[in-house]
Amino acid sequence: MTALDDDASVSLRCAVIGGGAWGTAIADRLSRNGHAVTLWARESDVVEAVNTRHENPRFLAGIPLSDRLVATANMEAALRGAGLVVYAAPSHVLRPVVATGAAAVPPGAVLSVATKGIERETLALMTDVVEQEAPHYPVVAVSGPSFAAEVATGQPTAVVAACASREAAMLVQSAMSAPAFRVYTSDDVVGVELGGALKNVMAVATGILDGLGLGFNPRAALMTRGLAEMTRLGVALGAKPETFAGLAGLGDLVLTCTGALSRNRAVGVAIGHGQTLEAALAGKDSVAEGILNTQSAKALADKVGVEMPIVDAMYRILFSGWAPRDAVAELMARELRPERD
Repeated sequence: MTALDDDASVSLRCAVIGGGAWGTAIADRLSRNGHAVTLWARESDVVEAVNTRHENPRFLAGIPLSDRLVATANMEAALRGAGLVVYAAPSHVLRPVVATGAAAVPPGAVLSVATKGIERETLALMTDVVEQEAPHYPVVAVSGPSFAAEVATGQPTAVVAACASREAAMLVQSAMSAPAFRVYTSDDVVGVELGGALKNVMAVATGILDGLGLGFNPRAALMTRGLAEMTRLGVALGAKPETFAGLAGLGDLVLTCTGALSRNRAVGVAIGHGQTLEAALAGKDSVAEGILNTQSAKALADKVGVEMPIVDAMYRILFSGWAPRDAVAELMARELRPERD
């Protein structure tokens, strides 16, 4: 019997690969839902803390975890017998992490990827990375407005599980859903993934505006025009435009651009205050995916010939030393045009 054959009410053996804040929050949610969950973490202190103190002080400090959750640094042990595997490693290391354990993924498992990003070297989406390194399994993208700390403390949250296989998406929906964690399904994998990746770029940009001391008007303008850019690129790559008006697009954009818990926005604020990119990133365990995604988004837009002026401006600010105030002035001075192309 494969995972897709199981009754939705039957508990699963689950592996969550990646012991950062988001991976830990997902593992905790699955464990509290009654599934047998093993969390794989590279960091020995994370493994020790989860197993002995039921917490992850490095990435999710002060939040008690399910006492049924088990952690290990052994990838093969984590994957053994799993019917559902959730990958939550940062985008720049996802490929080697998946490749390391690919041979140990059980036959019939459903794979899910909760990482948001676009691989810098190949411009592949995260589901593509997983499919290339662990072929012949259904891969479900999970994305939406979801700060890990709020998920782990039971704040009401809604996300999307997207896959071409309706059965695989519904299995993830059933496994993860809880009274305070609502999962919708979608078949628009490209749209859901791009929404999750590109909103990080816009969050860094919004943080820069806040760091410059600008007001609510420019924030609203940037978010709205940023959503237009995200949609334009997504449609060019085959996504459905309506996906960007949903949880994985507008929902995640609003959260990450305005929420105080946003790492991407915080990096932008520091840059707006005058810090260099290196200084803004120094001393942080967590990854600000928006920095990596700015490079990937610009390369992808250039490749398919889509105009993304905010992404272009962010690239020049982050990697070419362009002054943020000059970027704002230039964006406002662009040629006048209709709002809708």
